[in-house]
Amino acid sequence: MQGARVWIPDSVDVWRVAEITRGYKEGDTVLHLRLEDGSVLAYPIESQLPPLCNPDCLSGADDLVALSHLHEPAVLHSLRRRFLEANTVYTYCGIILVAINPYKPLPIYEEEVIYAYSGREMGDMDPHIFALAEEAYKQMVRFGKNQSLIISGESGAGKTASAKYAMRYFTTVGGCLGDSSMEEKVLASSPLMEAFGNAKTARNDNSSRFGKYIEIGFSQAHVTGATIKTYLLEKSRVTFQAKAERNYHIFYQLCTSATLPELQGLGLRGAESFHYTCQGQDTAARSTSDAADLENTRQAFSLLGVPEDEQLELFSILAAILHLGNIVVRGRDRRGDGCFVEPDDEALGMFCSLLGVEVSQVTRWLCHRKLVTAGETYLKPLSRQQALDSRDALAKHMYGQVFKWMVSRVNRALRSLEGHHTSIGILDIYGFEMFELNSFEQFCINYANEKLQQLFNLNIFKLEQEEYVAEEIPWVFIDFCDNQPCIELIEGRLGILDLLNEESKMPQGSDGSWAQKLYQTHLSSSHFQKPKRPTDAFIVCHFAGKVEYQCGGFVEKNRDAVPEELVGLLRASKSALLAELVLEEGDGAVSLQSRRSSGPRMTGRSSRRSLPSSQKSKKSISSQFKASLKRLMEMLGSTTQHYIRCIKPNDGKQPFVFDSRRAVEQLRACGVLETIRISALGYPSRCTYQEFLERYRALVSREELRSINTKQICNLALERLLQDPSKYRCGKNKVFFRAGQVAQLEELRQRRLRAACTLLQRHLRGWLARRRFARTRNAVVCLQRHARGMLARRFARLLRRTRAAVTLQKTLRMVLARRSYLRLRQAALTIQAFARGLFARRLYQQMVRHQKAVVIQAAVRGWLARSRYGRLRGAVIFLQCCYRRARARRELRRLRLEARSVEHYKQLHKGMEIKVIQLQCRLDEQAQEKQRLEEQLSGLNAAHAEEVQRLRAEVQRLREEVARDSQVQQLQERLAELERLSMKSCLSQEVEELRQRLAEVEATKLQLGEEKDAVIQRILEQSQDLEEQQQRAARESWGLRQELEEERARYQSLVQEYTRLEQGYENLRDEVAFHRLMAQQLPGQSTLRRSPSSESFMGSDSSHMSLSTAPSREGSDQQAEGPEERWQPVTEGPEPSGEVLLNGSAEQDPIGKAYRLLLGQLSAVNEELARTREELRRSKAPVELEERKPLEFLKRRNIAELLGLSRSPEKVAANDDLKHAYDAVQVANRLLANQLREEKQQHEEEVEGLHLDICSLKQLSQQQAALIQDLQRHQGQEGLQMHVLRLKEENWELAQKLEKQERTMLKLQKQLKAYAKQIQELTVKREATGPSQELATSAVVPSWSPMVPSLAGTSQAMLAWRMEDAGRIIKAIITDYKPQSSPGALPDLPAYVLFLCFRHADHCGDEPRARSLLDAAIDAIKRVMKKHSDDFDMVALWLTNTCRLQNCLCQYSQDESYWQGNTARQNEHRLQNVDPQSCCRSLGALAVQLYQQLIRTAEKRLKPMIVAAMLESEPIQGLSSSCPPGRRRSSAAPAHTLPELLQQLGSFHAALDRHGLAPAVGHQVLRQLLFLVSGTTLNYLLLRKDTCSWSRGIQLRYNISQLEQWLRAQGLQQSGAQQVLEPLIQAAQLLQVKKVTKEDARALCSLCTVLSPQQVVKILRAYTPTVGLEERISPSFISSVEEQLQQQHGGGPGQLLVDTSHLFPVHLPFATSPLHLDELHIPDALNLPFLVRL
Repeated sequence: MQGARVWIPDSVDVWRVAEITRGYKEGDTVLHLRLEDGSVLAYPIESQLPPLCNPDCLSGADDLVALSHLHEPAVLHSLRRRFLEANTVYTYCGIILVAINPYKPLPIYEEEVIYAYSGREMGDMDPHIFALAEEAYKQMVRFGKNQSLIISGESGAGKTASAKYAMRYFTTVGGCLGDSSMEEKVLASSPLMEAFGNAKTARNDNSSRFGKYIEIGFSQAHVTGATIKTYLLEKSRVTFQAKAERNYHIFYQLCTSATLPELQGLGLRGAESFHYTCQGQDTAARSTSDAADLENTRQAFSLLGVPEDEQLELFSILAAILHLGNIVVRGRDRRGDGCFVEPDDEALGMFCSLLGVEVSQVTRWLCHRKLVTAGETYLKPLSRQQALDSRDALAKHMYGQVFKWMVSRVNRALRSLEGHHTSIGILDIYGFEMFELNSFEQFCINYANEKLQQLFNLNIFKLEQEEYVAEEIPWVFIDFCDNQPCIELIEGRLGILDLLNEESKMPQGSDGSWAQKLYQTHLSSSHFQKPKRPTDAFIVCHFAGKVEYQCGGFVEKNRDAVPEELVGLLRASKSALLAELVLEEGDGAVSLQSRRSSGPRMTGRSSRRSLPSSQKSKKSISSQFKASLKRLMEMLGSTTQHYIRCIKPNDGKQPFVFDSRRAVEQLRACGVLETIRISALGYPSRCTYQEFLERYRALVSREELRSINTKQICNLALERLLQDPSKYRCGKNKVFFRAGQVAQLEELRQRRLRAACTLLQRHLRGWLARRRFARTRNAVVCLQRHARGMLARRFARLLRRTRAAVTLQKTLRMVLARRSYLRLRQAALTIQAFARGLFARRLYQQMVRHQKAVVIQAAVRGWLARSRYGRLRGAVIFLQCCYRRARARRELRRLRLEARSVEHYKQLHKGMEIKVIQLQCRLDEQAQEKQRLEEQLSGLNAAHAEEVQRLRAEVQRLREEVARDSQVQQLQERLAELERLSMKSCLSQEVEELRQRLAEVEATKLQLGEEKDAVIQRILEQSQDLEEQQQRAARESWGLRQELEEERARYQSLVQEYTRLEQGYENLRDEVAFHRLMAQQLPGQSTLRRSPSSESFMGSDSSHMSLSTAPSREGSDQQAEGPEERWQPVTEGPEPSGEVLLNGSAEQDPIGKAYRLLLGQLSAVNEELARTREELRRSKAPVELEERKPLEFLKRRNIAELLGLSRSPEKVAANDDLKHAYDAVQVANRLLANQLREEKQQHEEEVEGLHLDICSLKQLSQQQAALIQDLQRHQGQEGLQMHVLRLKEENWELAQKLEKQERTMLKLQKQLKAYAKQIQELTVKREATGPSQELATSAVVPSWSPMVPSLAGTSQAMLAWRMEDAGRIIKAIITDYKPQSSPGALPDLPAYVLFLCFRHADHCGDEPRARSLLDAAIDAIKRVMKKHSDDFDMVALWLTNTCRLQNCLCQYSQDESYWQGNTARQNEHRLQNVDPQSCCRSLGALAVQLYQQLIRTAEKRLKPMIVAAMLESEPIQGLSSSCPPGRRRSSAAPAHTLPELLQQLGSFHAALDRHGLAPAVGHQVLRQLLFLVSGTTLNYLLLRKDTCSWSRGIQLRYNISQLEQWLRAQGLQQSGAQQVLEPLIQAAQLLQVKKVTKEDARALCSLCTVLSPQQVVKILRAYTPTVGLEERISPSFISSVEEQLQQQHGGGPGQLLVDTSHLFPVHLPFATSPLHLDELHIPDALNLPFLVRL
């Protein structure tokens, strides 16, 4: 068909796109094509037509099976397009996940991405390895069946990285059960396996040279352990490396770190100094640091439980291998009959010293071999080459044993004692290899890939069959390429492996004879060929292609022989680890020994022993590999397989460069194209009936739509559209299409839509043309009307202008005549005036001179006096400044000395909160001072205005005087006119003098004007300076407020960290309880239970329990006896004494005794830690010695002494769990000590910062005062200046007096408190007896009246209580409190009750009792929150009560800053004896914890709803069309809608209002929740390509508008919640704007101000255009946008995903309670009859 696009072969790009220019007819031999560059090509048609291209809507699909035309060029084009244009590295291909190595770190593996894919279906998100891992994890949990991930690919394709990501996903999502460090251990196995099993090759810097199968065990969906199995380690790399390659990483790590103290005795040097590490001529690592990798390796060893001494012993064995390679073997003669090693060889000496073997023995058995016959033993000398081969065989054997030992230790550390129910295996195995020279290793690798490919083909066939059977469509056998003949050739009877094993068993077996046997046996096979060259080689036709193998080395590598004598030397080594390595699997493999003797006979007794049994039963490498491969296939066959095929895009390791030829080779080798071929033979495209109807509704006729059944509608439509029933099949729930049918349907749909668009365009264009004609006609008529009117108006204007011109001429002539007359008259008058004023001017000049002289003298004398005064005043100010500076320096030195003292630190630490409040008060005072200065400034401005007005009046007066002078001048001129006749001779001279004097007067006037302007300008500049000073002061005040907010945020982060440590402690305690339960299950041991004496209302938070220090003997006894009676054994008979029971149990079971002793030590440590924290909270003194007590106590005790066991290995192994638990407690104690030390240091820094702030404020105040003085100094009036100075000095003196009075008042208050305490101590007995009697009498009051007035008759607003009633109070108002039981009561009633009890303790002066009550309340609230952690209403209730209690303590404290909203009655109820600052801090920390828990509780409810409501629901029906059939997507309807999300947010807001939470806190809660909604929606938008479209942007913008409308309806516009939606709004707008030209790019960049460049580029790359209406975004447009955004944002590292776990700093405002305490009503339902209202 003309216009169709096809694929034609190409030598560079493999396939090229061409368009058919002339229709094809059957029988044509040439196809006329036009290439993309415009050139014309006549393509010859041979056997079949070129493959067709897919439609644009299918190109770049997430699943390659969804392509309509399934063939190699379509797959290659889709992968290249996704990789280069969208930068997408993952693509589905049926059950395969194709992963292309980007050679560049991508931000798609963060923890946020893991949680985004967790719990999602496989089609809901973009292709990702996390999606495949989630699918495996979900199937394991749902069906309880084992899963497996098979990862394969070339070296450098990213197999190891993919396995790491999968392991990290499983350990993160699954978590750990029992052992909390199992997750870290599983992840720590990766660096160990890489160090010992990975090496640098020509293709990859971190290539795995072995195959591994990691089986992660799960129990109850939690990770319990793991097991690693390895396959075919490349031991030949130990002794030989090709050019540009390296040995295993561990050798280079040791050589790089040879300077470490613990490694200096190993004789290590640079890697280029050893033969085994320098053969590749590339010893440096470019991508990583060998020294850092060694540190990671050692840390991994330590984490897996390998001690430091064993690590060093292992490193010594590895160093010995390096020295073994440097041993020089010399030949004795040229014939090579014998060889020898110098005894003083340095490498030989180091090898023997490191392994603890004798030099003479090593020298002998390196150069000789022992031959044992029936009755005699001979020594056979070896040639030099044989000795070198023997040395290399020993090195390979040692390293292989080291690798096996390392794997066994890793498995031992990862093994779970409880076992596992299900597992997920990760197979990281080598892909198909085909090099120029292929040997035994490549043969085994390709053999394994043949087996995996067979399993893969059977799995695909099985899945296709299950799909067809489930849908009940006719099943036709699909013929696929079965590689069973090739496998039979390799492993069958008399196959390649059988012949190889047979040849290896023969003493004289060689590679050549084996090759001849292969030729004789298998030349008739279709999968076996003989090369044309006469070399010992053979060709095997694998599924991925033909591979030629060189026979050289096959037999020796298959034997893997090691000299028995050298192995015997290793067994006799002094190194325990080496002996363990050699004896690990019995006698190792030894070389076959010839029965013929060619050397001299050994002297001595003949030996009758035969060859070892291990040598006879030793299996070859191929047999071992075949058996392990068989077990692997059986294991994989019992699991559900998931396949990951890693593709290497180019050999140059360049980021995002795609080499099509290399990619095609790997696609053919890894089975992706085979999957496509199998799918293409059946029905590759499939979709549900509903999806088909939504997509192709435009192709369905009206008659077909009348049917009710969706399946019937689809059947009728397909019969009409496709006509051929063999092209499709209708199943139960889906419709299946043959290859190419979806493309045909898409073409029909596009035609129908194009025809509909043409019809709409035709009608629209006609309507637009008619409207345009009507507008044109109306415009013409209007123009004519306006033109005719304009001409008429123009003629009338001409008539008016003619008449006006005549009038103007007449008037102008008159004006000119009058002006001439007046000019002549004025000239005559001027001459007369000059003549008459001659004599008058003389007299006037004399008077003026006299007057000016007087004015000048007055001005000069005044200036001299002012300058003298100014100098004196400046000197005085300078002396004052110097004196004050000296006093300030002395004061600074004194403060520094005080700061260094311990007492001063205590005071600062104790009163830190008070100082913060004082600083806030100082800020308020500065604000008042600023306001007062502004008022002074306004007064000065008013004075300045009055002065200006006065100056203006003076100027006006001077002008009047000048006018009067002009009148005098006129009179003088008249007088001069009269005397003109007598003064004619002097007239000209007088006129000249008069002109000079006039010029001088004008100059003087100009000078005075300039001086006036200068004075005004100076005043304006000073005013501007004053305004700048005020602005600077405002900025500094704002900076102080910002610092206060930052301090608040840091404080909240400390509270959050404290909560995290508290939770960690609880986890450790649960782990100890878990081990205790495990110990209970042991036979013969007594059951352990918790003593009732340790159970109190303090709850489970024993590590943070606040112990009471009241003078109660019972409490102290309980505190002393608690640790001893915490755990007690329980038996069936009568309880014996503790000592007898312990002794008896110790005699019966030492392990139980050790366990109980350890539990006792743990409880003692916990009590000591709690006591230390309590002392820190009360005294705020340095607690470093107290912090070290638990740690020193633990350090002084030896674990062996604590356990009371001997050093036997069996008992030590039995108590490994106890040691781990003890170590965990030590780590927790160290963490807590470090946290306390960091808090002290932070408090010191805050105190120093406050001192600096106070100094800066004082300097600012001094600068303002100096500025005002300077301004006043430059004012015009000296009286006003002196008045302002006097007022300023008076204000300063008053401020100094006020500060002195405040200090005096504070001293008096402290003395008053001390006197009050002394009085209380004197009257303690009387107060103890009196109130107790009153309480006793008041307890008899009936229960219906819990409120009894006091004897005095006036209410004191407090509740009397006793110390033993504290538990009952806490239980009544916190533990058992239910708001619904007291309808109509205040929501914060418990807070008021607690405060009334606190007031009673304050009234009695019993501060310990008050603090104990609050500490107990805090612990009870924590306990309730732990029990109801998922109850939003409960958390909101106690957050409200905590804030109310904190506000009450502040409102009724002695701090006057909180009294502003109090009434006179409330001020009477202030606290008198107890300082509530420390309690306020504890309550503030608890409030922050409750706020964070409230957010977490709300997030648990909102998270499942966000994506479905914001992205998946479609409130605008019919706007977005479904995707083409075959694409992976979830067919289920959205689980939640937007109204449900808004209803949930509304319920949260209503709950906060119902419980009386402050509106400011409620606004912060909703802001945080909307941030979660915005961030989660944006993250899923970035991770799902199907959501990046124009229609989805419209839906998203509508949903956001609904959220904004809900905010406005709730009155939350000013809460800041709308600002957190801005990134989501910009993302929705980004999906809607035009994205074609450079102007669009600039507009897009100006639009996206909140989104990061990575987010914008990700959305643009994932954008899916509407088919037929939009074009794809060009890569040049994306590059342009990326460059502009980088310039706009500075090019710094950005973040792709939003951190939804981020919490904004919470601010808990202070709010005065309007309720009077004496009016509080306590309901009877609270059951508090023991409290007495006073």
